[in-house]
Amino acid sequence: MNTEKIILGIDPGTTIMGFGLIKVVNKKMSFLQLNELELQKYNDPYIKLKLIFERTVELIDIWNPDEIAIEAPFFGKNVQSMLKLGRAQGVAMAAGLSREVPVTEYSPKKIKMAITGNGNASKEQVAAMLQSLLSLKSLPKNLDATDGLAAAVCHFYNSGKVEVGKSYTGWEAFVKQNPNKLNKQ
Repeated sequence: MNTEKIILGIDPGTTIMGFGLIKVVNKKMSFLQLNELELQKYNDPYIKLKLIFERTVELIDIWNPDEIAIEAPFFGKNVQSMLKLGRAQGVAMAAGLSREVPVTEYSPKKIKMAITGNGNASKEQVAAMLQSLLSLKSLPKNLDATDGLAAAVCHFYNSGKVEVGKSYTGWEAFVKQNPNKLNKQ
């Protein structure tokens, strides 16, 4: 039986959103694309969120991914940065869910561990491993794109395992799994 799927990986951000796509055929992955959406030229944070949503929907409409893997915001000391990242992630998730594409989120540590075997690996180490794994000819100057690709590859490696990141198949599933988050105002 020939099984085939496309995975879109996203590294959300309000300065740069990195993304990558892989194709999986019979449990073998191959590279499709990696790129980034540059947002630093926009001052309005709501315009940035709109562009993240639109670009994610556009990627879904072009590539028709079967699943989306997204990097979860890491916990840092700067609350404002975490809030911005969380919004960017939420908008990308909403874009996927609006197209009925299942979304799974992974912590940065879990992604790095899946790619390099080291949860504390640098962006450069992750990029170098992806270049080797997927036979990439070159790497982008900004490594946000490879971070998005890493989320897709992490999802591939975790497919079929019992414990993965949080996963949602649609709005209804999200609401059922997060009742307390939605009732607080």
